[in-house]
Amino acid sequence: MSKIKAVFFDQDGVIIDTERDGHRIAFNRTFKEFGYDFEWDVEFYHELLQVAGGKERMKHHLLTKGFGVEIKPEDVDEHIKKMHLRKTAIFVGMIESGELPLRPGVKRLMQEVNDSGLILGVCTTSNERSAKAVAYGVLKDINFEFVLAGDVVSKKKPDPAIYNLALEKTGFKPEECIVMEDSRNGVLAAHAAGLNIVATTNIYTAREDLSDSDIIVTTLGDPDGEKGELKKGGPGLDYDGVLRLDQLVAYFS
Repeated sequence: MSKIKAVFFDQDGVIIDTERDGHRIAFNRTFKEFGYDFEWDVEFYHELLQVAGGKERMKHHLLTKGFGVEIKPEDVDEHIKKMHLRKTAIFVGMIESGELPLRPGVKRLMQEVNDSGLILGVCTTSNERSAKAVAYGVLKDINFEFVLAGDVVSKKKPDPAIYNLALEKTGFKPEECIVMEDSRNGVLAAHAAGLNIVATTNIYTAREDLSDSDIIVTTLGDPDGEKGELKKGGPGLDYDGVLRLDQLVAYFS
C-alpha cells in the first residue's frame, strides 16, 4: 500500500455549507436585481445541483423553464456570464462578511495536514473568485499548495478532469491522495480519478448515492464541538465522532 502524501478538499458543501444558504440565496438575489420574478427554492435547487457549475445551472433553467422574458439565442452565453459575475460578487460578499461559517472539523483537519507536511489543495467547480475568498480569506492562516477552481478545466465534475489536474500538479499517484467530497458528482469524479474518498454529507447530499466513497460521515467533527456520525467505513477505523488525519493516513495506507 502507498503512503498518503496529499489531501484535496472540494469547497461547496465540504469547507462551507454553501449550497442552501449561500449559493442559492446569491442566485435569488441576482435574479431579483436583474428583474426576474422567480426564485430557486430549497427542493428545486437540489435538482439543479445535479448540473455541475453555476453558469450551467442558470443556462439549464433558461433552456428548460425560461426566465419569463425572451433572450435571443445569440445573447444567452453573454447574459448568463454577466449574471454569474454578479452572483459571484454577492456570494463573495456573504463569505467575507462572515455570513457563512466553516463546517465543523474543516480547519482542524486542514491544520493537521499542514502540520504533517502533506500537500493540501482545493479542487472545486466553484468560481475562482469565491474559491480564493474562502482559501485566502476565511482560511488565510492555512497553507494551500494550490486552489483549482472554476474554468481551470473544461469539463466539470463528475468528469475527473480537475482531480487529474491535481494529480498532475503534485506528481503523486491516485492511491497516495485523499479527497474530501460531499456530492455524488464530486464522488464520481474522485472515483474516476482513482482517489481515496471521504464524503461529508449535508442537507442535500445525505440523500444522494455516495456509495463509491470509502468513508462517509455526517461531518468531520471537532473534539470540543459538533461530532459526526459514521455512515460508512471499513474495519479498523477508530471513530469517535471526530475524523483525524492520523486515522485517515493509517486507514488508506
